[in-house]
Amino acid sequence: MATTANIASYNPREIDNTSDVPGHRAPLITGNQTYHSVTEMVCNVAEAPQPMLWYILFGFSSLTAVMFLSLIAFLLYMGVGIWGNMNPVFWAWPIVNFVFWVGIGHAGTLISAILFLFRQNWRTSINRAAEAMTIFAVVCAGIYPGIHVGRAWLAFWLLPYPSLNLWMWPQFRSPLLWDVFAVGTYASTSLVFWYMGMIPDLATYRDRSKTKMKRFVYSIFCLGWTGSSRHWLRYEKAYTLLAALAAPLVLSVHTVVSFDFAVSQVAGWHTTIFPPYFVAGAIFSGFAMVVTLLVPMRKIYKLENLITLRHLDNMNKIILATGSLVGLAYGTEFFIAWYSKNPYEGFTFMNRAFGPYWWAYWIMVSCNVISPQLFWFKKLRTSPFWMVVICIFVNIGMWFERFVITVTSLSRDYLPSSWGYFSPTIFDGLMFFGSFGVFMSLFLLFCRYLPTIAMSEVKGVMSSDAHAKHVQDELMGVHSHGHHH
Repeated sequence: MATTANIASYNPREIDNTSDVPGHRAPLITGNQTYHSVTEMVCNVAEAPQPMLWYILFGFSSLTAVMFLSLIAFLLYMGVGIWGNMNPVFWAWPIVNFVFWVGIGHAGTLISAILFLFRQNWRTSINRAAEAMTIFAVVCAGIYPGIHVGRAWLAFWLLPYPSLNLWMWPQFRSPLLWDVFAVGTYASTSLVFWYMGMIPDLATYRDRSKTKMKRFVYSIFCLGWTGSSRHWLRYEKAYTLLAALAAPLVLSVHTVVSFDFAVSQVAGWHTTIFPPYFVAGAIFSGFAMVVTLLVPMRKIYKLENLITLRHLDNMNKIILATGSLVGLAYGTEFFIAWYSKNPYEGFTFMNRAFGPYWWAYWIMVSCNVISPQLFWFKKLRTSPFWMVVICIFVNIGMWFERFVITVTSLSRDYLPSSWGYFSPTIFDGLMFFGSFGVFMSLFLLFCRYLPTIAMSEVKGVMSSDAHAKHVQDELMGVHSHGHHH
């Protein structure tokens, strides 16, 4: 008979048998998996020979990354004049790309830290890939501030190093310096958090290694993990502490990035709504990128039973929610520009929608506000093809959002005599394209050599499901025998 403790912890909403029965949720792990089959499925990604497609993609993305690095060398040799930046648009694509990549990196820490603290089980199959994506996106973002300062060899001035020339100290009132600290903290915390979560799975890879070299490398990285109860206890404590540290970073990093704009005096930037608006936009674009990467990954490596439609459906709901928040922010900006009766603000927003950059503004609105609304329909929300299409549109729209904020406000500022029209050069475009090469090369290497799904966490979800099912069966048995207490 079920004990009272079991009945107390039993929650009928947690039991997932069928998705079609009303009140029942779709299962998080399908195909009657066992602990062994989960291990086989995840380890197989790295142990089996890679599909031909992997080599094609890796070849292409690594060539693109090499092109990016050689363009950086060319930039340092020639100077920032090879970009389209001109008077009055001194901030253009480099800042846009920086904000874009930092935003992409937001979903990983959100999925891992915040959903972990709220005990959301649906994060388990997707958190590892999302965290990896965070780190690779921050790597791409970090390149831009290093190269878009006028004298790149003096970038170390940003660091608070002790100096005898006190006049040369960093300007702590500059939000560009706050960026260095915010993004640096974000990158280091995310890296430790990601690595920490991988330790038990790296030990599994170590134990399954066929060659001495592989075993040696994995055994260094899993730090002598044995899986004893003491190890698990310390691991879970440390993981929870890191999650608690990483959670506020999700909000603080993009808030500080938005201060780059919000603390200036330029009309269209000088807005108090920027911090929440940027955070919502970052989560929006980050989740879209996770979906864009995970749908092909689960297909290529046959992980459909672990990354199920329920995971993707939940992420699409978050995209819908944050997309609606971004739409609200666009409306708020126009309302405040009208309500404040500030002529410069009013002009800036009319200029955004109907000025020379009207095309960029309307691409942004249609991609970010209209396309995610399709996720109200369950059929589109659970169709892998349509979700990837919509998410690609979202990422295009989020890039345009940063472009619209940066360039339209600068190109027509207070003096009509100093207005200008910014046009990118081929180097702007190739360098942005090249940063995707860096990102994809890192992601493909991650799929090849590291556990893409947190095996230990997936098994934890399976055991709690099995426990809930066992309690349900016992309760059914109690009721059918007529033992009503």
